[in-house]
Amino acid sequence: QVSLVVNVASECGYTDSHYKALQQLQRDLGPYHFNVLAFPCNQFGQQEPDTNKEIESFARKTYSASFPMFSKTTVSGAGAIPAFKYLIDSTGEEPTWNFWKYLVDPNGKVVKAWDSAVTVEEIRPYVTELVRKIILKKKDEL
Repeated sequence: QVSLVVNVASECGYTDSHYKALQQLQRDLGPYHFNVLAFPCNQFGQQEPDTNKEIESFARKTYSASFPMFSKTTVSGAGAIPAFKYLIDSTGEEPTWNFWKYLVDPNGKVVKAWDSAVTVEEIRPYVTELVRKIILKKKDEL
C-alpha cells in the first residue's frame, strides 16, 4: 500500500481544507492500494487539545473521515515517535506545524515530504502515480 502520513490537528487554520481533501483522496484511492494515516498532534499552537476519543469523533462526524487515526502523539523534536523519526531521517524534513504530509511507497521508502501550506490537491498526482504503479504491477502478475 501507498501511505500518506499526516500530523493532524482539530483547531488549526488548515483543518477544514485538509480534512476534506484527505477524505476525498481516501475515498478516491483507498483502502486497497492507499491509506491516509492520521497522527493527531498537540505540539504546534496547542491546536489538538482533546482526548483521542474526542479527536476521532470530531474527524469522523465532521468530515466522515474513514482513514486510520492513531493516538495523539509527538511528531518532532527529541520526543518524536519512531515512525516520525524515520520520516524525518528519510527526508531531512521535520514538521514545524500541523498537517505536514509524508508520502511512503509500498516498500516503506519515504518518497517526499510537504509542509502545511502545500494542499492535498497539489500532491495528489504523486499519490496517484504510486497507486497506478501498484495496480499495473498487479495486472502484470495476473
